[in-house]
Amino acid sequence: MTTQANYDILVIGSGAAGLTLALHLASRFRVALLSKQRLRDGSTWFAQGGIAAVLDNADSIESHIADTLDAGAGLCHPDAVRQTVENSAATIQWLIEQGVDFDREDSGYHLTKEGGHSHRRIVHSADATGRAVHSSLLERVREAENIHCFEHHIALDLVRQPDPSRGRFRCAGVYVLDRHSEQVELFQGRAVVLATGGASKAYLYTSNPDGASGDGIAMAWRAGCRVANMEFNQFHPTCLYHPEAKALLVTEALRGEGARLKLPDGSRFMHRFDDRGELAPRDIVARAIDHEMKRLGADCLYLDISHQDADFVRNRFPTVYNNCRQYGIDITSEPIPVVPAAHYTCGGVVVDRHGRTDLDQLYAVGETTFTGLHGANRLASNSLLECLVYARAAAMDIEATLDGVAPPRTAPAWDASRVTDSDEDVVISHNWDELRRFMWDYVGIVRTRKRLLRAEHRVRMLQGEIREFYANYKITSDLIELRNLALVSELIIRSALERRESRGLHYSLDYPELRELAMDTVLVPENFANQRQFV
Repeated sequence: MTTQANYDILVIGSGAAGLTLALHLASRFRVALLSKQRLRDGSTWFAQGGIAAVLDNADSIESHIADTLDAGAGLCHPDAVRQTVENSAATIQWLIEQGVDFDREDSGYHLTKEGGHSHRRIVHSADATGRAVHSSLLERVREAENIHCFEHHIALDLVRQPDPSRGRFRCAGVYVLDRHSEQVELFQGRAVVLATGGASKAYLYTSNPDGASGDGIAMAWRAGCRVANMEFNQFHPTCLYHPEAKALLVTEALRGEGARLKLPDGSRFMHRFDDRGELAPRDIVARAIDHEMKRLGADCLYLDISHQDADFVRNRFPTVYNNCRQYGIDITSEPIPVVPAAHYTCGGVVVDRHGRTDLDQLYAVGETTFTGLHGANRLASNSLLECLVYARAAAMDIEATLDGVAPPRTAPAWDASRVTDSDEDVVISHNWDELRRFMWDYVGIVRTRKRLLRAEHRVRMLQGEIREFYANYKITSDLIELRNLALVSELIIRSALERRESRGLHYSLDYPELRELAMDTVLVPENFANQRQFV
């Protein structure tokens, strides 16, 4: 039997975006915060580099905007960029008020520089900024009486209902699998917020933890929301290459402090690809590494900071130092073997400046979204900033409008009466592996139309198997994530096929030139929420 819980606001996801939004609303409303793993799990905790913000008198808002627009290769929305950058200093101040301890020096906060930035503007907490931000926000959430946390609850699908007062559909809640009881629960609220992160788990090699399975993007698409620019998947240039290492990022801040990219023979190469060398934007650096690895048949390349003072390296990069030491690598005396890995989803659910989606009472914030900020390539350390700025904007809109929103009608209970326990879960693991391998091989850093068509054929066959499995067997968290990732992978492939040029993170050997007119790739579902009226 499906249990039911009613709240004012449902927040799906417990990263920086979800926690920030919940905290801004907790003084007035009852908030349910749903996390599919522990509250601390997710991409925010593992973010190393920092947060881009204009905090230095030598820097300026206009300079930060210009750097963001340049990295975005003509596809950034200037209004979204300005909204984000103009709120950067206030956002950092709010984090400090929540207890985040950023690194300081005599003149103020210590600022570092990363690829694509023209100034030192990255505020950080050593090389574990995500952990510092996430842990402080979690402390504030646990102190808030109005925020009710549900760990190990994975969202299945959104509830969509007609709203006679507007002649449109609205979001009325979400079906959720309690991973401990293995029962489906119904959560309902007057507003629902997707803060579920990106979809980098679609790829075989990723810098992200296990949670980045595109859940929010898939659920929003099934509920009738548009998605945009899904072809722009950012591959972080430098992840640790070691047979026993998994998803270990080597922060870009090393290059900001002088680390050099080298070939196996010890020679540098980035100057042949961009005048900015190691500090070129991520798409250029990742493509250069990929090119050299394929040209040489090398398993990895190397990032070397051993020429810097050893004490400085250990104190400035304790996370990278300790992570590498686990695998017998001393970064103060030898180079780090690195490879690119899927890192960030620049596209996502279409939202406006308040985080509103196409479906009434459904908001989305963070990496789940397409705000227009990142364009064709995200500028380093703009992601946490976007999470925080748009979470506050969405919270302000919810606070201003929620009193006029009626509670939703009770939705039907989840029907699991016709399903059975599966004795073929091996099918799920095999489909997982197949999906991530062909996405890596055919929809990776360098693409061709032939590879994309091959991937499209494979993903549709896979989706047929998944639909049959989903309809007949008891659901599990692995099946939920596989279903979502297969759908999001199809959206990535469809978007890539529509873009017949090379721009930013999308590089096609068949279409190497840049088109004169920069246009977003917007996909519209058949049940588009803003088109379908009801009687």
